[in-house]
Amino acid sequence: MATCIGMVVRYGVPALAGLKPAARRGSRQRARVYVPQRWSHGARSSLYEHVREGYSDKPELDMRAVCEETDKVIANVENRKGDLRGDDVRRIVCVWQELQAVRTEISALEEQKRSVSNTVRALVAKNDKKALGDLPEYTRALQHGRQIRSRLNLLQPRETELDQEHYGRALRLPNTSHPDVPVGDESQARVVELVGQKPVFDFKPRGHVELGEELGLIRQRHLAHVSGHRSYYLRGAGARLQTALQNFALDTLQRRGFVPMVVPDVMMGAVFEGCGMQPNAHRSQVYSLDQARFPDLNLAGTGEVGVAGYFMDHAVGWKDLPARTVCSSTCYRAETDTGRETWGLYRVHHFNKVEMFGVTADETGEESAQLLQEFIALQKEMFSALELHYRVLDMPTQELGPPAHRKYDIEAWMPGRDSYGEISSGSNCTDYQSRRLNILYERVDGGLQYAHTVNATACAVPRTIIAILETHQTKEGAVRVPRALQPYLGLEVIEAPKYSPLKYIGPNQHSRPPRPAPRTR
Repeated sequence: MATCIGMVVRYGVPALAGLKPAARRGSRQRARVYVPQRWSHGARSSLYEHVREGYSDKPELDMRAVCEETDKVIANVENRKGDLRGDDVRRIVCVWQELQAVRTEISALEEQKRSVSNTVRALVAKNDKKALGDLPEYTRALQHGRQIRSRLNLLQPRETELDQEHYGRALRLPNTSHPDVPVGDESQARVVELVGQKPVFDFKPRGHVELGEELGLIRQRHLAHVSGHRSYYLRGAGARLQTALQNFALDTLQRRGFVPMVVPDVMMGAVFEGCGMQPNAHRSQVYSLDQARFPDLNLAGTGEVGVAGYFMDHAVGWKDLPARTVCSSTCYRAETDTGRETWGLYRVHHFNKVEMFGVTADETGEESAQLLQEFIALQKEMFSALELHYRVLDMPTQELGPPAHRKYDIEAWMPGRDSYGEISSGSNCTDYQSRRLNILYERVDGGLQYAHTVNATACAVPRTIIAILETHQTKEGAVRVPRALQPYLGLEVIEAPKYSPLKYIGPNQHSRPPRPAPRTR
């Protein structure tokens, strides 16, 4: 157990602004001026600012485990990817213990204050007002009351400061790791299962970009001045293939009891942070809108954020557990590591994805693990129906990200790349997100308990298109459509379209066609 010895009160610390009261639901609110704060101990916390504005309750983090099992928490932090280290964890413990000491003293002083107030009221009731000044007990009570107020005036600003520092630091802690999770980087991922067989070709398989261009499905060339790097167009059967994959995944999951949902693409930073993402971090993968015009609004990189925001500050009824949700959304990712996969659909700035999200109980501690296995079974069912060869990986500590307790990736074989490529993942986040976003469930007795959340990719469209095109290509350059997808696509084989491809007539080419001559009237 970690302990921290320090002064409870530091004199001369400037008082911070008090928390603003929560606005009443349904009432008209005056426009708020959003002023982002940069804290001395790290990047600002959108979630804490969200709470301070009165929109949500404070996250209830499990600090008992952090204080009692500090060495285990330090080992977990250092096994994961990120900038947190053991000294950061020890500082979190120190701040929390000092905060608790301050709150304990404030509570005791408030009790004394009430006692003094009762004493003064009793003396006033029993004695003549003119005689009160001569009563020693009355004088002592007033003096004691002034001492209490003076002490509270020192402690309360310190409590506010410590509370802000606590959340600014503790919200960066990752989830616990399942004891069976491999330790290390992605090279330590453990293959759990291989499904299907690698396709065998009597010709050299082509990559998806070459296939897509020849079949009129994909365009990535000459787009830097149109939509920037890592962008693309899907056209003809390519566009139909995206729609077919989305509908195939949505139908499969709705038959299994998933409730469909359409989610916002633009979300507040607090929801990202509650999910375990850092929109304010340096080189963040999150696109932020112009902060001068749209304060703290960001483009979602996964439907998980939108669905989690739907459940934020709400409780799920016992009979509805586990609550299974599926959404199809457009995802936006900055992909700042520009040196990897610069061409093709594998790593792009925008893509469509069908996402599974589950909210489950925490009565036995096994409910979320069971739901994750259910999600993985559904992923395998869909990828097998698409006739892909793939493997399931138990991901190591450095690949979990902050929210996941355990995470499985599925990688499909992509013959054109001559390697496996990730097409989905599934994570058990236990109560990490629910404690930050106040996602609860109502127990049979009516009490509220923090839920567990689970998320998994049902279909990341561009990468699934890569696997389908490269796996089912023919020697003639066509692509055979998997049987499960044929009713959605209306085709058995994707062949080159009858219309001609567009001809590029822009600058920067060796033989540019002449520009149109002026028209004569």
